Amino acid sequence: MQNAVSSILREMTSVTKAETEKRENRLIKYLRESRAEMRKVTWPTREEALNLTAIVLVVTVVMSLFLWGLDVVFDSVMLRLIG
Repeated sequence: MQNAVSSILREMTSVTKAETEKRENRLIKYLRESRAEMRKVTWPTREEALNLTAIVLVVTVVMSLFLWGLDVVFDSVMLRLIG
């Protein structure tokens, strides 16, 4: 019985080592491919990034004000209908 248990444990250990090596190899491959892809990226200039950020902020403020206005209108309509 003890021999069977020890042989099973040895088998599990060898499988675990093989799986660990396979995972490490996949991780290394992934990191290498990621690095290669990052080198291909065309990054925006500082000016482009600032312009795009400003556009996002302006659109966010405008949409917030629009939704706030709709909320006020619907609130007043509901108050007149209900109360």
